[in-house]
Amino acid sequence: MITKTEVHDIATPTGVMRTTLYRPDSKGQFATIIFYSEIFQQTAPIARSAAILAGHGFVVLVPEVFHELNPIGTVLAYDEAGKDKGNADKWAKPLEQHDTDTQALVDFARAQSFCSDKVGAMGVCIGGHLAYRAALNPDISGAFCLYPTDIHSNTLPCQEGQDSLTRSGDIKGELVMVFGNQDPHVSKEGRKLIYQKLEQVNANFTWLEVNAQHAFMRDEGERYDAALALQMYLQAVAFFHRVLN
Repeated sequence: MITKTEVHDIATPTGVMRTTLYRPDSKGQFATIIFYSEIFQQTAPIARSAAILAGHGFVVLVPEVFHELNPIGTVLAYDEAGKDKGNADKWAKPLEQHDTDTQALVDFARAQSFCSDKVGAMGVCIGGHLAYRAALNPDISGAFCLYPTDIHSNTLPCQEGQDSLTRSGDIKGELVMVFGNQDPHVSKEGRKLIYQKLEQVNANFTWLEVNAQHAFMRDEGERYDAALALQMYLQAVAFFHRVLN
């Protein structure tokens, strides 16, 4: 499908959240995927990923995940300065504020004439965590989480007992969890902890561990695995066509 792009400034309880919208350039209603970026916000690789998903028949929303902490339109570079700023933002924003962002995105999607009432979530790196976190919202029917960080370690700020791992039992939608065996950010022990928690709460989930490094989906840099990325896109598209119908 040919797609088109729009920019929307969405009101949230913690300020305006710029969100880029990708959607099929055709009539009809389409299910929505909230696509959560890395700490760098909407870089060129994230934009290309969103366009790929939209081209398969979805409305894709890419919010600025740290909108409270940066001027509107901020995109951080894939360098040490960008990484340091993005990590500082990650450790400064409470998870509860991400929750209200998710609700604002769901409300926005359902107010659009070209969106159906079905909403899913997808993300990479911290965005994988935010997709998992979004699945705590009962309006999220499914989440595809690529190498999500900080779930196992409970290192993101939140109120006592409100971390994502502890709250895993509140997830009602279906999950796909994808991890790289060579990813230094989520150890084997960390992956085991998440898996055991999901089993404990009887979550509906698929678990994939692949031979890849962190950020293997990012089509810039030496860690990119094009063949594996293509497999993940195909699996994500099939997953969302099933759970968002």
